[in-house]
Amino acid sequence: MSIRFTTKARRGMVVLTVATGLALGVAGCGGGGDDAKKPEASTPTSQSRGSDPSAQEGQTDEPLAELKGPSGLVLQISSATRDTGGFVTINGSLKSDADKTLTIPAQLSGSETEIIRNGRSFGGATLVDPKGKKRYYVLRDTDGRPLTTTGITSIKSGENIPVFMQFPAPPNGTAEVSFQLPMFAPADIQISG
Repeated sequence: MSIRFTTKARRGMVVLTVATGLALGVAGCGGGGDDAKKPEASTPTSQSRGSDPSAQEGQTDEPLAELKGPSGLVLQISSATRDTGGFVTINGSLKSDADKTLTIPAQLSGSETEIIRNGRSFGGATLVDPKGKKRYYVLRDTDGRPLTTTGITSIKSGENIPVFMQFPAPPNGTAEVSFQLPMFAPADIQISG
């Protein structure tokens, strides 16, 4: 397989994942009645965001969790949503509080050979269900690529990069899990949906 084909396939997978997330988001937001016909008022905050991904619009400014990492890296988790397909999608943003451009640590990809072979990612992330005593690893596609944001090698000072990760869903009764990412402090988060 050529590198060009592999690159196109990766882009296609990212587009497919984003499109699926948007479709699920639109389906979940649909409603009937007269309220659906009223235009929504937009806030100056959402207008000033410009090119943020639609999957994160409509969420509160208060993150579910904020994890501190090395050299001023901060991961803010904005949502953890249980989907009907049997998985949990975590959305957030990686930002840099450093005063210089930082190289993203390779350790965030984890230590599994199959994931490392597919380039930089957030494949080292896990969800831990303390009650069920289980650890959930990032999902992979049929070619072994992690279902996470990939290809981020550096981040500029003050930059905010949207990220996502998908995991198998814990049992329906489990709403609180611990999110862990190598080199970052763990955080307890609530799964919605």
